[in-house]
Amino acid sequence: MAAARPALGRVLPGSSMLFLCDMQEKFRHVVYFRQIVSVAARMLKVARLLSVPTVLTEQYPQGLGPTVPELGAQGLQPYSKTCFSMVPAVQQELDARPQLRSVLLCGVETQACILAPHSWLGVLTSLRPQQTALDLLDRGLQVHVVVDACTSRSQVDRLVALSRLRQSGAFLSTSEGLIFQLVGDATHPQFKEIQKLVKEPSPDSGLLGLFQDQNPLFR
Repeated sequence: MAAARPALGRVLPGSSMLFLCDMQEKFRHVVYFRQIVSVAARMLKVARLLSVPTVLTEQYPQGLGPTVPELGAQGLQPYSKTCFSMVPAVQQELDARPQLRSVLLCGVETQACILAPHSWLGVLTSLRPQQTALDLLDRGLQVHVVVDACTSRSQVDRLVALSRLRQSGAFLSTSEGLIFQLVGDATHPQFKEIQKLVKEPSPDSGLLGLFQDQNPLFR
């Protein structure tokens, strides 16, 4: 079988990984936090059904608290971090998977640990900025940003970060689109369970306003 062309952005369970970034108690005030956690929880359920490896990080948990329970990540051991990229914290997980091609990325904040440097709640302002998506792209991996599972305190930051990610070569994908790519076929033995999970559409997280035709950042 011919190898898939990287530019197509295909995702397959055997060569994909789910990254859950910093969905912690102190970020409950972030705009659309409840909605994106709900979507990320659905992605985690699908990942478990399809045996897609998952990693979970927490930014400075001593100050920003633990992962919120509604994510359903009980049983995952979180990686504590202080830099603004997940990659250094989960380096061993990446190195242990030479077959890895695609990373599905969920969490907060889009312009910070998902993409770029930012100072959360006034902590850790002197740290060298490192960025999850850009670090993964640097490793030659395809990055799929789950747009309905990523948000920011500022929706301007969220908008510009998504545009910047697209410019850098990341794929902007919805959770449902990625789920159906992963399952691949209605005859899949887990399809019925997954169908139940996607029966209800994702909650509104303000994306329609970001992707209007007149928005020059996405032309």
